[in-house]
Amino acid sequence: MRPCDLEKNREIVFHALPAGQAERALALLAGLEGLKVTIGADVYRLQVRYHICEYTLEGLETALASQGFHLDNSLLCKLRRALAYYCESVQRRNVAANEPDIKSQQAFMKAYERHLHGDCDETPEEWRSYK
Repeated sequence: MRPCDLEKNREIVFHALPAGQAERALALLAGLEGLKVTIGADVYRLQVRYHICEYTLEGLETALASQGFHLDNSLLCKLRRALAYYCESVQRRNVAANEPDIKSQQAFMKAYERHLHGDCDETPEEWRSYK
């Protein structure tokens, strides 16, 4: 995974009512460290930039909803939101996954090398070379 894959640029879309939600949310989120927030293309949108290990879109939107903000719940926004939530949760799990323990694998390989290999057939040797 490239480091830039962990930096996310997302858009938070607010419902039209009550008016001024994006500006109030901007003031609230601007104080968070590691989060860059700007007003989007219109007065209902915020552009947020964050590192996936520090924040998630789901966490930000849940926090805003708990503070009384109303997000846009149109079908397209719900689909985008669900896709972003899923992708970020998978990425966070993949980043947190530990690398395999090489030493335990090497110990298993040493034990396997010492194990007697060969034909496990219990047929007597004299029957195998019958001519």
